[in-house]
Amino acid sequence: MSAFAIAVAVTIAATLGLLFAEARESRGGVWICKPLAAAGFLAAALANGALESGYGTWIFAGLLLSALGDVLLIPKGAKTFFLAGLVSFLLGHLAYAGAFALRGLELRSATAAAAPVAGASMIALRYLWPHVQARAPKLQIPVLVYVAVISTMVVCAAASIGKVWNPWILPGAVAFYASDLAVARQRFVAETFSNKVWGTPLYFGAQLLLAASVAPNPP
Repeated sequence: MSAFAIAVAVTIAATLGLLFAEARESRGGVWICKPLAAAGFLAAALANGALESGYGTWIFAGLLLSALGDVLLIPKGAKTFFLAGLVSFLLGHLAYAGAFALRGLELRSATAAAAPVAGASMIALRYLWPHVQARAPKLQIPVLVYVAVISTMVVCAAASIGKVWNPWILPGAVAFYASDLAVARQRFVAETFSNKVWGTPLYFGAQLLLAASVAPNPP
């Protein structure tokens, strides 16, 4: 088994362990499994040669920032840690957007992606906004900035594969975008395990897809 496959297996196993820990409300289990799952996707990127190209280095920076965000979001009910995690993930999205831009961006693909991405973001904001205003009014501007950045990241992903094909980039970007909706719903709407059931696999799957995208010769 290759080092990449082993790292992927570690992330998958740790993600399943994380879901079990969340279901049992085991904070100790979360502290073990979440960083382990993040370590797995970092190892997967390194095994794929992330640091051997400019694109891979930017993706690895995004993965590192995402891993930091994972840890910062573990403490429950801590607004300071949540905001720090938000900033870490925001910087991670900027790193991904930078990586995609480095590959080159095709205007036609960017234009085609902009409308559906903007529409999805507007629908999400319309749903979330009353809850953000009620539960965390001080986070209104950070939330708007975050939505703008993650939307830009997805558009850049689409524009990048329009320029140079890579099968992992757009699914990874879209899955990351979708997983953030689960995080937002958990933080601002309702704290339920159902958010974790779909959001957690989407998130770690997204990181693995982006880690796969750094391989020098994608299929």
